[in-house]
Amino acid sequence: MDTETFMPKTLQQAITYYSDERACLDILVAKRWPNGVVTCPYCEGESCTFMPSAFRWQCKGCRKQFSIKVGTFMEDSPIKLSKWFLAMWMVANCKNGVSSYEIHRAIGITQKSAWFMLHRIRLAFGEQPTELSGTVEADETYIGGLEKNKHKSKKLNQGRGSVGKVAVMGLLEDGGKARTKKITAASKKVLHGEIFENVQGGSTIHTDSWKAYQGIDDAYIHEFVDHAVEYVRDGVHTNGLENFFSLLKRMIRGTYVSVDPAHLKSYLDEQTFRFNERKDNDSGRFQKVLGEINGKRLTYQQLVNSSVVF
Repeated sequence: MDTETFMPKTLQQAITYYSDERACLDILVAKRWPNGVVTCPYCEGESCTFMPSAFRWQCKGCRKQFSIKVGTFMEDSPIKLSKWFLAMWMVANCKNGVSSYEIHRAIGITQKSAWFMLHRIRLAFGEQPTELSGTVEADETYIGGLEKNKHKSKKLNQGRGSVGKVAVMGLLEDGGKARTKKITAASKKVLHGEIFENVQGGSTIHTDSWKAYQGIDDAYIHEFVDHAVEYVRDGVHTNGLENFFSLLKRMIRGTYVSVDPAHLKSYLDEQTFRFNERKDNDSGRFQKVLGEINGKRLTYQQLVNSSVVF
């Protein structure tokens, strides 16, 4: 098949087409180097020769060999491109996410490798819209286990609700895209800072009645609803963002079960990407992931180092 004209539209087509390692290579080359390999990634030499039997290039200057994976989140991975492509397709298009155990069973790699692979793929989801305008919903939620489900030795015994959980703020443009971020606290300083940084001045902000949102009237048109009384009033609501938070928690509770707070950002990026690209088809979302693989690197030591927060 011609890689320039054919584009899989279903999972079945993707499995069949991307089982061809050369087809995967040609697709990545066309995306990364549309005019051919121009420079060596090591010495920037301009004379590189392709070795078909090894699927690699060799620089005539430094004599080093390099593959299509160099300079992407797949660098130093022994896993075939065909398996990477299938994993990317699944993560980009499974509405509730896909677990490392499912990837492990589906493409025939170890669960540990699948877990590492998933975190590297999520690097492609990190670009979120930073300038929202028009009518924007703002709200916060909390991610974490229920106190009643914790072992007695781990219970905080400090009440309910947000106790022992991580705060997440969300912003959603009416009919547009969402932005999410892990925050230190749902305080006035933090919430106002996120709104000022990500929402264009003069926009309309819809929130609930949480007092921390009060005081932004000088820069925005602020309207809110008291959820103790009503959820919608004359078109003012946060229902769109509540829907997104519902999808987020369904993904975490139903698929990933437990998320390390240090890695929460990558899971937020994953669900935000799928939500923002909801109007596209499976093939389109996959192509967007392929377009974001360059210049992103994550080593296993960085991933398991608890002092590094993603």
